[in-house]
Amino acid sequence: MPRMTTHAHPSSSSPAAAGSDICIVGDGAVGKTAALGLAQAGLKVTLLAPPTKAAPPDDASWDVRVYALNHTAHRLLSSVRVWDAMDVERIAPVDNMTVQGDGLAEKAKPGLLSFDAYAARTDALAWIVEGRNLDQALDAALRFAPNVRVVQGRATALSVSAEAATLTLEAGQSLSAALVVGADGANSWVRGQCDIGLDYRSYGQNAIVTNFSCELPHRGVAHQWFSPTEGIIALLPLPGNRVSLVWSAPVALAEQLMRLPLSELAGRLAQWAAPVLGQLTPLQPEVAKAFPLRLIKPHAMIAPRVALIGDAAHAVHPMAGHGMNLGFGDVDALIETLVKREPQYDCGDDRVLRRYGRARKEEVLLMQIATDGLHRLFSTEAEPVRLVRNLGMSLVNHLPVLKRRLIAHALGR
Repeated sequence: MPRMTTHAHPSSSSPAAAGSDICIVGDGAVGKTAALGLAQAGLKVTLLAPPTKAAPPDDASWDVRVYALNHTAHRLLSSVRVWDAMDVERIAPVDNMTVQGDGLAEKAKPGLLSFDAYAARTDALAWIVEGRNLDQALDAALRFAPNVRVVQGRATALSVSAEAATLTLEAGQSLSAALVVGADGANSWVRGQCDIGLDYRSYGQNAIVTNFSCELPHRGVAHQWFSPTEGIIALLPLPGNRVSLVWSAPVALAEQLMRLPLSELAGRLAQWAAPVLGQLTPLQPEVAKAFPLRLIKPHAMIAPRVALIGDAAHAVHPMAGHGMNLGFGDVDALIETLVKREPQYDCGDDRVLRRYGRARKEEVLLMQIATDGLHRLFSTEAEPVRLVRNLGMSLVNHLPVLKRRLIAHALGR
């Protein structure tokens, strides 16, 4: 757990001394959304951001990092007045989703599972949003948020007393608050300062992300294919005749693919993409990135005067596109828990934090089990397993009640 002290830091004997109820460590989309939401709920927030990094390109290029945001994320971002501040022309709704098992080149028929917004009685299954588009809207909102103070720096120590949690920064100053929120990613420094064990497993895959234009209209359909040898290939709709690739490939294959010109990478995708999207052409300027994939399961989302959100609290396989949605679910639950706390309890009271932990336990566990289980299922080449999983997918596709439950969970309802 964070180092317990018998008294608060002499320069900030209470959260009020630093002017904050909450200090959020991390300036990713989840951390910034939490800062806005908590501030709009009437709490005083300090956002600790790393020293200034290079500004993103200010041009019309398409960001290769995209998020498939569900209805929970849409509702939360709308409530903090960020959704409508994004460039709507660069957001693509997902009207339909098809998931196909292996068997393209074999005699065996591949499994097929499809979902559509019309059957789900909703306007969209999800929305594909560029990371840059979301970050720019969040940054603009933070500049006008009266209850948020942004501090640039790195924390070197975290101590906790009965009254407050105190962060000591590299430059020597300290920040105190009733609650410290770790929103600093999968390699969370905040989590590392706490007595929180975790389960870790590398998936042996890297996610390759880049963008293409497509010859045929995508019609708002997100496509995903499973291959036991080549990984998981997803092509997500972007505005116009454009798609975003997320290829979760075995590390050796991923390294090989990253050495290819994007025109050759498009050729490697043709066996899946050509029948539904036609020829793929790299968007200019050509950019591709790769990220290692791992399962990170901390044993708790809370510690004394500490709460974890986003990847600091859970890192899952991106096959379902719900990593960011889980993080926004954390933010939603944390705001609701803190707003509804009894007036005699401050934001870091253990009784309040335990409610937050309980509120998130089921959804996070279900997503971890689902994504990890699917990865294990589709990583084996054993013929009996391949047969069963393809039959299972097709069976689910013909069970409307089960499909509706899966869709409701994916939408965040």
